[in-house]
Amino acid sequence: MKNFKSILIAIFAFSAIILSFTSCSPDTDIEFDETLLYGKWQENDTQNFEVYKEDGTGYTWDEADDVTEAEAQHFTWTLEGENLTHIHIMEMGANIPKVYTVTKLSATELAYEDDYGKIHTFSKIQ
Repeated sequence: MKNFKSILIAIFAFSAIILSFTSCSPDTDIEFDETLLYGKWQENDTQNFEVYKEDGTGYTWDEADDVTEAEAQHFTWTLEGENLTHIHIMEMGANIPKVYTVTKLSATELAYEDDYGKIHTFSKIQ
């Protein structure tokens, strides 16, 4: 009987160890079609715009800040899984990365979350 208890305890301990390695983890295999990004987007209820080009470049401007499209901030971009990365190209040569988590991307809608938990939603206008 003592041997049976030892075996039973060992089985439970082994099972607990195995289950701890197979715990739930977030799905990191989310893929979005980057070709859906190509074009001009306007952030909903704002005058903020973003343009994504096929060559991995783009630019953004906010007309509420009296910035026109001709004065836009240029960036390069990549979309890997759900991670959208902008590398903003500053006038003095510095590059500033910004990483967003895409939550929705369709032919007409784009939504992503920034590092501060703010969700930005856009509609395609061109």
